[in-house]
Amino acid sequence: MTEIKNKKAYFNYFVEEEYEAGIVLSGTEIKSIRKGSTDIKDSYIRIKDNEAYIINMYIAKYDVGEFYNHDEYRERKLLLHRKEIKKLKDKVAIEGYSLIPLKVYIKKGYAKILVGVCKGKKIYDKRASIKEKDAKRIDRQNYN
Repeated sequence: MTEIKNKKAYFNYFVEEEYEAGIVLSGTEIKSIRKGSTDIKDSYIRIKDNEAYIINMYIAKYDVGEFYNHDEYRERKLLLHRKEIKKLKDKVAIEGYSLIPLKVYIKKGYAKILVGVCKGKKIYDKRASIKEKDAKRIDRQNYN
């Protein structure tokens, strides 16, 4: 199972809630996702006209699909229920919250994306995260 994670999201943001959404793909994009040629590191989700879109998500062109290839950075629509979109819109209206993609994966043959409602970390929060990771790593080394 192909799974692309956004590791920077957990370092730069506090994840408050998570939602699973489908992605509207065209042509050979699903083949590139299955191959693992995807990057969500610098992408984000915007809600406009009561529809959710993922912006700046990179899906590489499929090697074999010559004529049917796609634009690598195009906006892709996300499939969410109307109530979920309304909740997300209300959360983003609060200052400091953002919609960040956390993970892209294949579930029952369909491409899914895990959307996180996130609040940005300050520099001292990031330092605390690094300190915790180091402490866990040292504990594991001492345990072995």
